[in-house]
Amino acid sequence: MPAPASPKIYHITAVQNLPSIVANGLRSDVAMIAAGGPARSIGMGQIKTRRLLLPVTCHQGLMVGGCVPFYFCSRSIMLYIMHKGNHENVAYRGGQGPILHLEADMHATIAWARNAGRRWAFSLSNAGAAYTEFRRDVAQLDEIDWPAVAAHQWNVGNLSHGKQAEFLVENEFPWALVERIGVQSRATYGQVQTILENAHHRPRVEIKPDWYY
Repeated sequence: MPAPASPKIYHITAVQNLPSIVANGLRSDVAMIAAGGPARSIGMGQIKTRRLLLPVTCHQGLMVGGCVPFYFCSRSIMLYIMHKGNHENVAYRGGQGPILHLEADMHATIAWARNAGRRWAFSLSNAGAAYTEFRRDVAQLDEIDWPAVAAHQWNVGNLSHGKQAEFLVENEFPWALVERIGVQSRATYGQVQTILENAHHRPRVEIKPDWYY
Protein backbone atom coordinates (compact mmCIF):
# COMPACT_ATOMS: atom_id res chain seq x y z
CA MET A 1 0.00 0.00 0.00
CA PRO A 2 1.59 3.33 -1.02
CA ALA A 3 1.86 6.28 1.35
CA PRO A 4 -1.00 8.81 1.34
CA ALA A 5 -0.34 11.83 -0.87
CA SER A 6 -0.72 14.20 2.11
CA PRO A 7 -0.11 12.29 5.34
CA LYS A 8 -1.51 13.79 8.54
CA ILE A 9 0.36 13.43 11.82
CA TYR A 10 -1.13 13.31 15.32
CA HIS A 11 0.17 14.25 18.75
CA ILE A 12 -1.91 13.28 21.78
CA THR A 13 -1.90 15.27 25.00
CA ALA A 14 -4.13 16.06 27.97
CA VAL A 15 -6.37 19.11 27.74
CA GLN A 16 -4.60 20.49 30.85
CA ASN A 17 -1.46 20.89 28.72
CA LEU A 18 -3.15 22.93 26.00
CA PRO A 19 -2.59 26.44 27.49
CA SER A 20 1.17 25.84 27.57
CA ILE A 21 1.13 24.40 24.04
CA VAL A 22 -0.77 27.44 22.74
CA ALA A 23 1.82 29.72 24.37
CA ASN A 24 4.99 27.76 23.60
CA GLY A 25 4.23 25.13 20.98
CA LEU A 26 5.01 21.46 21.48
CA ARG A 27 8.39 20.63 22.98
CA SER A 28 10.48 17.48 23.17
CA ASP A 29 10.83 15.54 26.43
CA VAL A 30 14.34 16.97 26.82
CA ALA A 31 12.98 20.51 26.51
CA MET A 32 10.00 19.74 28.76
CA ILE A 33 12.26 18.37 31.50
CA ALA A 34 14.33 21.55 31.33
CA ALA A 35 11.13 23.59 31.64
CA GLY A 36 9.89 21.68 34.68
CA GLY A 37 7.63 19.15 32.95
CA PRO A 38 4.08 19.27 31.56
CA ALA A 39 0.99 20.14 33.57
CA ARG A 40 -0.24 16.56 33.06
CA SER A 41 2.06 13.73 31.99
CA ILE A 42 0.32 10.89 30.16
CA GLY A 43 3.17 8.71 28.85
CA MET A 44 5.01 5.69 30.15
CA GLY A 45 7.71 6.93 32.51
CA GLN A 46 10.18 4.11 31.84
CA ILE A 47 9.84 4.42 28.07
CA LYS A 48 10.17 8.20 28.18
CA THR A 49 13.39 7.80 30.14
CA ARG A 50 14.71 5.23 27.68
CA ARG A 51 13.87 7.46 24.71
CA LEU A 52 16.16 10.15 26.12
CA LEU A 53 19.13 7.93 25.24
CA LEU A 54 17.85 6.15 22.12
CA PRO A 55 19.47 7.46 18.94
CA VAL A 56 17.55 8.48 15.85
CA THR A 57 20.02 6.49 13.80
CA CYS A 58 19.60 8.44 10.55
CA HIS A 59 20.79 11.67 12.27
CA GLN A 60 24.10 11.73 14.13
CA GLY A 61 23.75 12.83 17.74
CA LEU A 62 19.94 13.15 17.71
CA MET A 63 18.02 11.23 20.37
CA VAL A 64 14.37 10.19 20.26
CA GLY A 65 13.73 12.10 23.49
CA GLY A 66 15.07 15.24 21.83
CA CYS A 67 12.20 15.20 19.35
CA VAL A 68 8.50 16.02 19.43
CA PRO A 69 6.72 12.74 18.55
CA PHE A 70 3.67 12.20 16.35
CA TYR A 71 1.76 9.18 15.14
CA PHE A 72 0.51 8.77 11.58
CA CYS A 73 -2.98 7.93 12.86
CA SER A 74 -5.54 8.80 15.45
CA ARG A 75 -6.78 6.07 17.80
CA SER A 76 -3.25 5.01 18.63
CA ILE A 77 -2.20 2.06 20.75
CA MET A 78 -1.02 4.48 23.44
CA LEU A 79 -4.52 5.97 23.57
CA TYR A 80 -5.93 2.47 24.07
CA ILE A 81 -3.57 1.94 27.00
CA MET A 82 -4.81 5.16 28.59
CA HIS A 83 -8.41 4.15 27.87
CA LYS A 84 -7.93 0.83 29.71
CA GLY A 85 -6.14 2.58 32.59
CA ASN A 86 -4.48 -0.54 33.97
CA HIS A 87 -0.90 -0.48 32.66
CA GLU A 88 1.60 -0.68 35.50
CA ASN A 89 4.03 1.76 33.81
CA VAL A 90 1.46 4.49 33.17
CA ALA A 91 0.67 6.69 36.17
CA TYR A 92 -2.06 8.54 34.27
CA ARG A 93 -5.53 7.22 35.15
CA GLY A 94 -7.74 9.91 33.67
CA GLY A 95 -9.09 7.87 30.75
CA GLN A 96 -9.32 9.04 27.15
CA GLY A 97 -11.94 11.74 27.69
CA PRO A 98 -9.47 14.56 28.50
CA ILE A 99 -7.07 13.52 25.71
CA LEU A 100 -6.75 15.72 22.62
CA HIS A 101 -5.53 14.81 19.16
CA LEU A 102 -3.50 17.64 17.62
CA GLU A 103 -3.47 17.12 13.86
CA ALA A 104 -0.92 18.62 11.46
CA ASP A 105 0.16 18.10 7.86
CA MET A 106 3.40 16.17 7.45
CA HIS A 107 4.61 18.00 4.34
CA ALA A 108 3.93 21.43 5.90
CA THR A 109 5.85 20.27 8.96
CA ILE A 110 8.83 19.17 6.88
CA ALA A 111 8.86 22.51 5.06
CA TRP A 112 8.86 24.36 8.39
CA ALA A 113 11.60 22.12 9.81
CA ARG A 114 13.85 22.73 6.83
CA ASN A 115 13.40 26.49 7.07
CA ALA A 116 13.96 26.43 10.83
CA GLY A 117 17.04 24.20 10.66
CA ARG A 118 15.31 21.41 12.60
CA ARG A 119 15.95 17.80 11.73
CA TRP A 120 13.05 15.38 11.21
CA ALA A 121 12.67 11.65 10.71
CA PHE A 122 10.14 8.88 10.81
CA SER A 123 10.29 5.40 12.30
CA LEU A 124 8.85 2.20 10.88
CA SER A 125 7.58 1.14 14.32
CA ASN A 126 7.68 2.39 17.91
CA ALA A 127 10.53 4.91 18.10
CA GLY A 128 11.07 3.85 21.71
CA ALA A 129 11.99 0.30 20.72
CA ALA A 130 15.64 -0.60 20.27
CA TYR A 131 14.89 -2.58 17.10
CA THR A 132 13.10 0.16 15.15
CA GLU A 133 14.44 1.65 11.93
CA PHE A 134 14.48 5.35 11.05
CA ARG A 135 14.26 7.18 7.74
CA ARG A 136 14.72 10.83 6.69
CA ASP A 137 13.65 10.73 3.04
CA VAL A 138 9.99 11.17 1.99
CA ALA A 139 10.72 8.80 -0.91
CA GLN A 140 10.91 6.04 1.74
CA LEU A 141 7.44 6.65 3.20
CA ASP A 142 6.18 3.57 1.35
CA GLU A 143 8.27 1.49 3.79
CA ILE A 144 5.75 2.32 6.53
CA ASP A 145 3.12 -0.40 6.96
CA TRP A 146 0.16 1.83 6.03
CA PRO A 147 -2.51 -0.89 6.40
CA ALA A 148 -1.27 -1.41 9.96
CA VAL A 149 -1.34 2.35 10.59
CA ALA A 150 -4.98 2.48 9.44
CA ALA A 151 -6.09 -0.71 11.23
CA HIS A 152 -8.62 -0.49 14.05
CA GLN A 153 -8.09 -4.13 15.00
CA TRP A 154 -4.32 -4.12 15.47
CA ASN A 155 -3.87 -6.86 18.10
CA VAL A 156 -3.40 -9.61 15.52
CA GLY A 157 -0.23 -10.65 13.72
CA ASN A 158 2.41 -7.93 13.61
CA LEU A 159 0.04 -5.02 13.01
CA SER A 160 0.84 -3.46 16.38
CA HIS A 161 4.45 -2.83 15.33
CA GLY A 162 3.61 -1.00 12.13
CA LYS A 163 0.76 0.95 13.68
CA GLN A 164 3.20 2.60 16.09
CA ALA A 165 5.27 4.26 13.36
CA GLU A 166 6.22 7.78 14.44
CA PHE A 167 7.13 11.09 12.89
CA LEU A 168 9.74 13.05 14.87
CA VAL A 169 10.66 16.75 14.81
CA GLU A 170 13.80 17.96 16.53
CA ASN A 171 13.26 19.89 19.77
CA GLU A 172 10.06 21.86 19.03
CA PHE A 173 6.92 22.14 16.95
CA PRO A 174 5.10 25.47 16.47
CA TRP A 175 1.51 25.86 17.59
CA ALA A 176 0.69 27.57 14.28
CA LEU A 177 1.14 24.27 12.42
CA VAL A 178 -1.71 22.56 14.30
CA GLU A 179 -4.56 22.44 11.79
CA ARG A 180 -7.24 20.63 13.76
CA ILE A 181 -7.98 19.43 17.29
CA GLY A 182 -10.01 16.27 17.73
CA VAL A 183 -11.83 15.61 21.02
CA GLN A 184 -14.07 12.82 22.25
CA SER A 185 -16.86 14.73 23.98
CA ARG A 186 -18.84 17.95 24.09
CA ALA A 187 -17.40 18.68 27.55
CA THR A 188 -13.79 18.57 26.33
CA TYR A 189 -14.80 20.52 23.22
CA GLY A 190 -16.03 23.32 25.51
CA GLN A 191 -12.81 23.29 27.51
CA VAL A 192 -10.73 23.59 24.35
CA GLN A 193 -12.83 26.44 22.96
CA THR A 194 -12.44 28.36 26.23
CA ILE A 195 -8.66 27.92 26.15
CA LEU A 196 -8.54 29.10 22.53
CA GLU A 197 -10.65 32.24 23.03
CA ASN A 198 -7.67 34.60 23.00
CA ALA A 199 -5.20 32.45 21.07
CA HIS A 200 -3.35 34.02 18.15
CA HIS A 201 -3.95 30.82 16.16
CA ARG A 202 -7.25 28.96 16.44
CA PRO A 203 -7.34 25.61 14.65
CA ARG A 204 -10.74 24.12 14.10
CA VAL A 205 -12.00 21.89 16.91
CA GLU A 206 -14.13 18.84 16.13
CA ILE A 207 -15.80 16.12 18.18
CA LYS A 208 -14.34 12.95 16.65
CA PRO A 209 -15.63 9.83 18.44
CA ASP A 210 -14.13 7.66 15.69
CA TRP A 211 -10.69 8.82 16.86
CA TYR A 212 -11.31 7.17 20.26
CA TYR A 213 -12.05 3.79 21.79
